[in-house]
Amino acid sequence: MSAADLMAVLLERYLRYDFDAPTDSRNDHLVFSKGHASPLLYALYRAAGAIDDEALLSYRQRGSRFEGHPTPVLPWVDVATGSLGQGLPIGVGIALAGKRLDRLPYRVWVLTGDGELAEGSMWEAFEHAAKAGLDNLTAILDINRLGQTRETMHGWDIAAYSRRLTALDWHTIEIDGHDVCAVDAAYAEALATTDRPTAIIARTIKGSGVSAVADRAGMHGKPLDDFEGALAELGAATHRRITVRVKKREGNPTPHHFPSGALQLPTYAVGSMESTRRAFAEALVAVGCARGDVVALDGDVDNSTYTELFAAALPERYFEMYIAEQQMASTAVGLQVRGWVPFASTYGAFWSRAFDFIRMAAVSRANIRLSGSHAGVSIGPDGPSQMALEDIASFRTIWESTVLYPSDANQTAQLVAEMADRAGVVYMRTTRGKTPVIYGPDEAFPIGGSRLVRSSTADKVTLIAAGITLHEAVTAAGILATSGIPARVIDLYSIKPIDVLTLAAAARETGRIVTVEDHRPEGGLGEAVLAALADANVHPRVSRLSVSQMPGSASPEEQLADAGIDAAAIVAAARRLVGA
Repeated sequence: MSAADLMAVLLERYLRYDFDAPTDSRNDHLVFSKGHASPLLYALYRAAGAIDDEALLSYRQRGSRFEGHPTPVLPWVDVATGSLGQGLPIGVGIALAGKRLDRLPYRVWVLTGDGELAEGSMWEAFEHAAKAGLDNLTAILDINRLGQTRETMHGWDIAAYSRRLTALDWHTIEIDGHDVCAVDAAYAEALATTDRPTAIIARTIKGSGVSAVADRAGMHGKPLDDFEGALAELGAATHRRITVRVKKREGNPTPHHFPSGALQLPTYAVGSMESTRRAFAEALVAVGCARGDVVALDGDVDNSTYTELFAAALPERYFEMYIAEQQMASTAVGLQVRGWVPFASTYGAFWSRAFDFIRMAAVSRANIRLSGSHAGVSIGPDGPSQMALEDIASFRTIWESTVLYPSDANQTAQLVAEMADRAGVVYMRTTRGKTPVIYGPDEAFPIGGSRLVRSSTADKVTLIAAGITLHEAVTAAGILATSGIPARVIDLYSIKPIDVLTLAAAARETGRIVTVEDHRPEGGLGEAVLAALADANVHPRVSRLSVSQMPGSASPEEQLADAGIDAAAIVAAARRLVGA
């Protein structure tokens, strides 16, 4: 209700949108960062004639598309919101697509609440939008003073917000959000502003128009006691049948397209040494050259993730997001709204800062590809703050996600190519140090598969590993063979989805399994294997090796030994199982 006047003017005069063609590239984008205002968003759809009363009245009921917070199950909703502090960051991504990739005149309008302005992600978005000169982005700040439980940090001090945004080089306009003439003028001024984004800072009243709830604390999310009286006070008898004719953008501009070509993945000689983090970056350049829709993002570590190679080869499609992982994840989501194929990279440990944004990307049904380098204790002396030891677990929990952990450079390159067409949230874990190339460049590695690196009908134990620990497992298998214990080795490069059939066959045929991972025991490769075997109703003896202690600084070899996940530890675990 506080933002109803703001949105009514936008809908009637400024939004350019064809509700019959929601995928039209000429359409503006309207994002409700304050997703709890969903009744207002759905009311706009009703006013525009996109839905009828019956649809609107199914709000929050089982099976209804009109959920408590908007999601893209509705064709006019670009992204899911509701977890506050995310709509504006995603809006920045959409606006970046319009400016740098699509090169179209559509505008991005984002309605924000004042409560979410306490979120640091909002200020990451404000700063990046100004840095990028996104004059196609307008943030509409609904400053209604009241949060869910109390007054917000700055209340109605709209000058406080204005000072901060002006300092960040935004154009700011302070208005009474219920003065429709002032609202109209503010939108016109935003359209006329160039070289910088505009923030319309509107002083509003929560519950505006209904005296029983207007500017009253403690009414957040609660139904009105006297809704008939409220409707009468709002003049519903006169105005409820009004239909707004939303204008469409004139002309027939088409999105910009970058050239495409044949895919020529990098190749690596068997027996050579290369890191999977570099192979990821080199393969990404190849995929980007082959596909004009592929873009890359990084968070000020591109000389470690090697995405600097993409920046040098394809600068128009590279986005430096600086040390702002939440904004980087949001930008990826915003870019994919417009059909671009984003690959975002940073250290695996740092993706944990953006976990809620990744979780919400799944709710948005977004297709994003994320790479986490420097995984595990094997990074060596940098210490635990830089070690991704929880990333497999966290990404496995994401709805319909894909989790990949390649073991050599050629495998990495093949999987990067597959990632480009993979739906949902796709995560690749890469290793800092160089590892032996054990696969040929033309070998296929389908997502959901695994690879038998070593096997025989006489195998007494199966060693299951991925990434850095696969090479330790191969070494361990050689040592075990010399003492009369043939061992099967499985490269579980696809942790989700997982190759249940191969795992179940190994469990039945050898009866003993050792899983080894450079990751915490909770939620990692070992638990993924156990879950797969439980689903297959196969029950071998299992020993799980993982990083259970808090590491410090040491060499990579020392780290693996101290964590008990090196070849010697694998040999000892296998011997215990076979001896038992």
